[in-house]
Amino acid sequence: MGMTPEQIEQFIDDLYTATGTGDWDKAASMLTDDFFVTEADGLPMAGVYRGRNALRELFTKVMGMVDVAGLDRIQTTVGGDYAITVVAFRFADPSLAPAELCELFRFRDGKVCEIKPYYFDPAPMIAAAEAKKAEITA
Repeated sequence: MGMTPEQIEQFIDDLYTATGTGDWDKAASMLTDDFFVTEADGLPMAGVYRGRNALRELFTKVMGMVDVAGLDRIQTTVGGDYAITVVAFRFADPSLAPAELCELFRFRDGKVCEIKPYYFDPAPMIAAAEAKKAEITA
């Protein structure tokens, strides 16, 4: 029996809350054993991260690369085994434009088996990473 769109939307909200508060045990429990997340080439965190701890690994890497002040979840749209959430990363430096993206979630057996972020423009993420690099080496 599949999940309703409302259940999927709530599940994604709960997953964002778990990762945002560092509740990595809960986040891991929401992912399949063969879960993977793919970050596109050209992004500072490019690569494929696999397994139930992939989100923790990716989150730790990204937070080390950029100073994120907040994540705005704008809307989630659900269809079949997929959901897309429109989000924006706000950076600590107000002179940096937010990074706008859509995150694709694929579900299997009541858990997330794949996440694939699609950035409208990778430039803000790259600029934020460059700014943090400059700050560290200063």
